[in-house]
Amino acid sequence: MTASPSSLCRWARRSDSSPRSRFSLAVQHAEARQLPAASMNDSNSPAPGFGTDRSKLILLILRAVFLFLSIGIASSILFFLFDRQAYVLGTISFVIVMAIAIAVLAGDVMAKNKQITSISSVFFGLLMGFLLASLFWQALQPIVREYLGVQAVSSTRPEQMIQLLLTIITCYISVSILFQTKEDFRFIIPYVEFSKQLKGAKPLVLDTSVIIDGRIADICDTGIIDTKLIVPRFVLQELQGIADSSDKIKRNRGRRGLDVLKKMQSNTKVEVQMHEANIAELREVLKVDERLVVLAKVLSARVVTNDFNLNKIAQIQGVDVINLNELANALKLVALPGEILFVKIVKQGDQIGQGVGYLDDGTMVVVEQGRSALGQEVNITVTSVLQTPAGRMIFGRIEARPFVSTAVAAGAAPAQPPA
Repeated sequence: MTASPSSLCRWARRSDSSPRSRFSLAVQHAEARQLPAASMNDSNSPAPGFGTDRSKLILLILRAVFLFLSIGIASSILFFLFDRQAYVLGTISFVIVMAIAIAVLAGDVMAKNKQITSISSVFFGLLMGFLLASLFWQALQPIVREYLGVQAVSSTRPEQMIQLLLTIITCYISVSILFQTKEDFRFIIPYVEFSKQLKGAKPLVLDTSVIIDGRIADICDTGIIDTKLIVPRFVLQELQGIADSSDKIKRNRGRRGLDVLKKMQSNTKVEVQMHEANIAELREVLKVDERLVVLAKVLSARVVTNDFNLNKIAQIQGVDVINLNELANALKLVALPGEILFVKIVKQGDQIGQGVGYLDDGTMVVVEQGRSALGQEVNITVTSVLQTPAGRMIFGRIEARPFVSTAVAAGAAPAQPPA
């Protein structure tokens, strides 16, 4: 299927004609209907990339401090043993301490995708394991001493080994259980449950259709998006599946989506985050659209899409949606009945005598008795405007008198009609 020249022209006009001021007003209007006033007036939100750069700097300083402290401790051990003529032992101790420090530092650098849920599961699992081991040992110690026939006040070596084994078992069981149920793990004070509070604008979760469409990348270039863009892992997998399709059209669409995603990642004006979507709420959800809605609800985010059905599903479930088609329609020229427009008749209409033209933003203009002016640029008088889910249509008739702009009416030099 190939696009006609007129449709290609409409696409070029649509993508190149939107002024920044009109676009900013449309976005502000869309956000005003969906965001609370506190979110819109929050002026403390950092610019995209600023928080990330600051976090990297703090992390670099922390690693440097850790390395210097490790060197200081290793040097202290070295000098202490050198003073006692233990040169070999001092050197070996220095090497061991530095090797441990470098191994810890290397493991931290190599582990890129850290999750607080995994770290907290291990930490609280160990804490719970030590606590349970201590409680169990207090109960088992008299039985063990009676079985071993030990009367000593201090712990003997068999008792220490049994206590160590008990600690290892309880720590392993606690960490294993918490790690396997980390997504369901919540800390709840009686009658009070803590939830994540978002500050500033809500993040945007991108749908597959909006990435393939490509206009989101052009919007990012304008610099008006000051919130994080989230691309779930399952959306990226769907894009890869489309790009590997045997159908040529689908394959081209998938490759275009991957190119658009790469362009947005290299854009310094916006922050794009790849989300693994490893949450408990998505375990039983298989469809991509449903997973998007559930993920947006969990992250308190908004969904950006061009899919009409996904738009309705998200709104039913109480998730805010930004539809790029609706946003594009909000940017189109507003024409009132009686106004005069300058348009070129490019093709015949469906009805007898009708002609069809397009404005610079791609709005279709149906001209009564305009078939006789096919290929000509004429002035028309707007008779009515029809708003449909697919866009806006303007109906008019050919104006007999010449086109007169507002500047001419005010006494200025006549302006040339737009091309």
